[in-house]
Amino acid sequence: MHTIILENVKVYTNHGCLDEEAKIGSEYRVDLEVTADLSKSAKTDELGDTVDYVSLNRIIVEEMAIRSKLLEQVAQRILDRVLSEEQLVQKAHVKVAKINPPIGGDVASVVISMQQSR
Repeated sequence: MHTIILENVKVYTNHGCLDEEAKIGSEYRVDLEVTADLSKSAKTDELGDTVDYVSLNRIIVEEMAIRSKLLEQVAQRILDRVLSEEQLVQKAHVKVAKINPPIGGDVASVVISMQQSR
């Protein structure tokens, strides 16, 4: 098995339970790691034989654009779509981080980490 990693995908959107978060939004970071057999594409050099990381980025951006109160829901939607749309992916691990969360303290980020396998 092999790994493709999208690191530090930055998105500005409006997740959260507070009304202010819905109105003004905040910065998020997403990391996505997928495991797949990339042996064929390593030999053929053909995009159709691999997991297209442009598609993975599109999934992240589209799912992050849908408002949710909880980051857990966003992370699960990303996992569900990756496994549904990218048939070569055997396992996916996503981290969704809210940068500077409004939790009454000096916290750089809060991160939800979830993974799922076929």
